[in-house]
Amino acid sequence: MRETVTISMTNEMKKKLDEIASRENLNRSEIIKTALKQYFSVIEFRRIRNLMIPKAEKAGIFSEEDVYKKIS
Repeated sequence: MRETVTISMTNEMKKKLDEIASRENLNRSEIIKTALKQYFSVIEFRRIRNLMIPKAEKAGIFSEEDVYKKIS
């Protein structure tokens, strides 16, 4: 089921949204839905990362270099 959501934004943001929509041949809704999906993915990644940090530290992993050493 779809629902309509109303958002407010500055004139500058709306202008930029409209410019991109025109240039990319998309509508506002498509751009906003894509942006929200990306935002949700980032938030979920951060949540999972924060859960894993204590486990990684227990395993002696404190940096990307430590990860590479473990998997090499």
